[in-house]
Amino acid sequence: MPSVIVVGGGFGGLSTAAYLADAGYEVTVLERNDQLGGRASVLEREGFRFDMGPSWYLMPDVFERFFAHFDRAPSDYYELTHLDPHYRVFFKDGDELAVTGDLDQLTTLFEAYEPGAGDAFREYLAQSRETYEVGMDQFVYTDRPRFRDYLDWDVAKNARGLGLLKSMEDHVASYFDDPKLQQLVQYSLVFLGGSPSNTPALYSLMSHVDVTLGVHYPDGGMGSVVDAVVALGRELGVTYRTGFDVERIRGRRGAFTVESTEGRRLSADVVVSDADLAHTEQDLLAPGDRQYDRSYWEDRTIAPSAFLLYLGVDGGVDPLAHHSLVLPTDWDLHFDQIFEDPTWPEDPAYYVCAPSVTDPTVAPPGASTVFVLVPIAAGLDDDPETREQYRDAVLDDLARNAGVDLRDRIRVEETFAVSDFTTRYNALEGTALGLAHTLRQTGPLRPDHRSSAVDGLYFTGGFTRPGIGVPMCLISGEHTATAVLEDAGETTPEAVASTD
Repeated sequence: MPSVIVVGGGFGGLSTAAYLADAGYEVTVLERNDQLGGRASVLEREGFRFDMGPSWYLMPDVFERFFAHFDRAPSDYYELTHLDPHYRVFFKDGDELAVTGDLDQLTTLFEAYEPGAGDAFREYLAQSRETYEVGMDQFVYTDRPRFRDYLDWDVAKNARGLGLLKSMEDHVASYFDDPKLQQLVQYSLVFLGGSPSNTPALYSLMSHVDVTLGVHYPDGGMGSVVDAVVALGRELGVTYRTGFDVERIRGRRGAFTVESTEGRRLSADVVVSDADLAHTEQDLLAPGDRQYDRSYWEDRTIAPSAFLLYLGVDGGVDPLAHHSLVLPTDWDLHFDQIFEDPTWPEDPAYYVCAPSVTDPTVAPPGASTVFVLVPIAAGLDDDPETREQYRDAVLDDLARNAGVDLRDRIRVEETFAVSDFTTRYNALEGTALGLAHTLRQTGPLRPDHRSSAVDGLYFTGGFTRPGIGVPMCLISGEHTATAVLEDAGETTPEAVASTD
């Protein structure tokens, strides 16, 4: 069997490994940390369990499609709970609301903020659904690496109205005037690593994902999804090796050597890197094997980093929901302090996850698990003094604006920020996500799955197409496996999907 080494055990690497093992390849996944899952790691302390990274289970259809390729279903590995409400929003002027999947309720909610906004929301949601269905079929599940792939008439016809060039800010403003309503339909940009002004209107599809497809919780957290994909891989014959810190990738198709920092060496016919692409190019490859020089990366828009608080607290966390957002009434300053004038946000918009509201197993009896995520600019200095000051400011803000004071009942506490993303994940400038989904970094403008410099070297994960997020990384793994199999003249996952 041809052999493949996958460097990095994030969702992109795990997905690629499963597809290639299913196609008959001998696959080994190498992960430098002691856990698989990449940024979807799990932290356990004194009976508290935290998802360290992804915590929203969105786009359930993508997970169903992934497992179905292997004649399995998500329910073979984990159970889902539909969250109600999907999330709660605390505006810093004292306004509070809950977002559910009830369209009539949401229409009434929007109408209460702005006359005519209820009907506008229904129109927006209908457009969002069309964008999702066309966008997923034509531009996400179908990989289009070159500009000429968009010249086909059917593609051009389907692309009409998807907002590939228009910004989310302009698109949303054409439906709603009220700034709070604009924030409600754009909050997901935080998870795409962009801002309203630099993210294409294509991502209005996230409202369909949020409202219509719903927000779910995999019992045990996102770590259960990692365990599921790993278990699937084992069933298909994938070998996993943790604690293998790759230092160098050498060779060409049929004759690769992957070396660890401890001097261990493995050979393979093909290598797929799920490590951050900038790290792979700049640190793991010899200069002559790189596609991009350092100036290329300096010219990219890097998605934000994050300041994270993992808190195990005594007692409950009412009025927090499983997912909560705490938003200033004007969040422009926060986005400016991420993308325009990088600094620690003065009046942050942030996310709070309290999974113990839904799942009591993630905290000891009588206690709660809380995870706070504040998007911040990549590359910021996060020395201990700055982190401590910001930690105090965030907890003060949470008590003042969400009505839950955690400060005197914290039993377990960990922080994670820019330098930790760099150290743990070799992340460029400490980004929490990868390349932002800007107008200049979408579709064929994102890095390709194939290396143009080294025959037999491939890339997967959030730096490549289709982009950031767990569902997108699962699909990226399919695209990468398809590229490997196409180059070997074999049947690809995408060809199989097209016949189903």
